[in-house]
Amino acid sequence: MTRPESEGAAAPTASIGELSRRRGSSATQPPATQCQAYQAAATAFVVLFFVVGVSVWGLPFYYDLMVQQFGWTRAQVTSGNALSKLVVGPIFGFLAGWVVDRFGPRRLMMIGILMAGGALVGLGSISSLGMFYFFYLFNALGYVCGGPLPNQVLLTKWFDRSRGKAMGFAYLGIGIGGATVPWISHALALHFGWQTSLRILGLLLVVVSLPLVLLLKEHPAKVSVPSARSPSPMAAFKRSSFYLLTLGSMCSIAAVSGTQQNLKLFLTLDRHFTQRDGASVLSLALAFSIAGRLLIGWLADRFSKKYVMLLTYLLVAAGIPLLFLGNTRLTLYISAAIFGIGLGGDYMIIPLMTAELFGLEILGRLLGVILTAGGIADSVAPWLIGRLRDSSGSYRESCFVLVGIALLGGIAVLGLPGRRRAA
Repeated sequence: MTRPESEGAAAPTASIGELSRRRGSSATQPPATQCQAYQAAATAFVVLFFVVGVSVWGLPFYYDLMVQQFGWTRAQVTSGNALSKLVVGPIFGFLAGWVVDRFGPRRLMMIGILMAGGALVGLGSISSLGMFYFFYLFNALGYVCGGPLPNQVLLTKWFDRSRGKAMGFAYLGIGIGGATVPWISHALALHFGWQTSLRILGLLLVVVSLPLVLLLKEHPAKVSVPSARSPSPMAAFKRSSFYLLTLGSMCSIAAVSGTQQNLKLFLTLDRHFTQRDGASVLSLALAFSIAGRLLIGWLADRFSKKYVMLLTYLLVAAGIPLLFLGNTRLTLYISAAIFGIGLGGDYMIIPLMTAELFGLEILGRLLGVILTAGGIADSVAPWLIGRLRDSSGSYRESCFVLVGIALLGGIAVLGLPGRRRAA
């Protein structure tokens, strides 16, 4: 196993290829250059902007429009995400982790981009609930193949001591994409209708991000010759820290997704905000997620990732109550900002903590398991919150459920070791 990464002050970019060469790696390609590492970070930024920021975080903007046009319930429009990820996650999540470790992230990212773009085009052409579910399956496949999993592995392999900053920069793509897509969607929907708006976004996703991935270089460590001494994920599965990390990740992702996917439904249908005002709150939360990604990335390079992770989960829990229970717009905006900062660091801190605890060699397979479990939580929580709202008539009960889930994630994080132990 590799040695634990440095927790000291920021240092110049150091590639894993350079570290592998110093440790006697059998990699046959030349060491990674700093320019290629920056190219990888820029590509991850753009791919995450579209595949997560636009394709995943942007879709809830359209839920209330679907409810109004097709007469669907809140539970139905949020169940597309639930059903697709429950089907796709367990089947393809583990496979995607193995593919990334075996062949590298680049090929998987290309498949994900095509699927995510096709899903948006298809969702812009639906007229029935069955077709809505069908194309949401492709959206989930696009997320698994082109979203956090391959990008996290890509950046973790290209960067070492500045890994947190690199991850923070790339994950700005999600924040910027999520913050701008409500306004872009609002403008497109006004001029062309919401269905054409989705088709335009799907085409843009493919046209902009696919060429960048085609030009991307795989990290040279991918050609290392496997040996009998290569670590196995089974060793990680025998450690309690793996299950605590998975539980904490699931809880925080559930709290984030359950809130984010129901927020516009609450604002426009319950609080009677205009489309423009609803978009502004979503945009504010996702704009502050940009600051959250920078902050969490900076903190993760300097302090114990365990406590940085705990801070992230507590921010999520603190931001939720006033989003649903606040009586003034000022409290709504303040809580959206707090929630957004926590949202920004939520997904980003998971691979950093996983790499610190278990190393890089099996990172893809471990993230395949952790993110699959997180995908289940991500799918069930919005549907559950929608069902609670449909049955109770308000989001009050849902709010307390979401806060409790986020706090449970924080308790799980407290049980993690402070840093990875040397092998």
